[in-house]
Amino acid sequence: MKNPGMYIRHPKARGEWAELRFMTRATELNFIVAKPWGDSAPFDLALLYRRLFVRVQVKCTIFHRGNSYKCHLDSNGVPYRPTQIDFFAAYVIPTDTWYILPIKATHHQPDILLTPHSKNAKYEKYKEAWHLLKR
Repeated sequence: MKNPGMYIRHPKARGEWAELRFMTRATELNFIVAKPWGDSAPFDLALLYRRLFVRVQVKCTIFHRGNSYKCHLDSNGVPYRPTQIDFFAAYVIPTDTWYILPIKATHHQPDILLTPHSKNAKYEKYKEAWHLLKR
């Protein structure tokens, strides 16, 4: 069975669903999850683990490109800055795979290619790297 998120047609609704998936997983991993009030913060969620506080921007993709999936990392064409967020949590919906990417690892690119089925992929070390949110 395909991931149910594949059937959510509206991109904003699909993004909100991905945020819920992220919050569920983070809670299962013993993070305290906070969501900013309103829609004006540059990050979607904040996580607290022991004394560490991190700001996370959740992104998701269903867009297949060759052996990879293209994931947009900007906000209406404007890249995020390290003063705004600490991590991207990029969810590849068709493969049910999370990438936990420090913002510096993305080099301010507007989009990246994620390749869940390749052990030699550029972002492989960030695949399911939830431990990075605890440092």
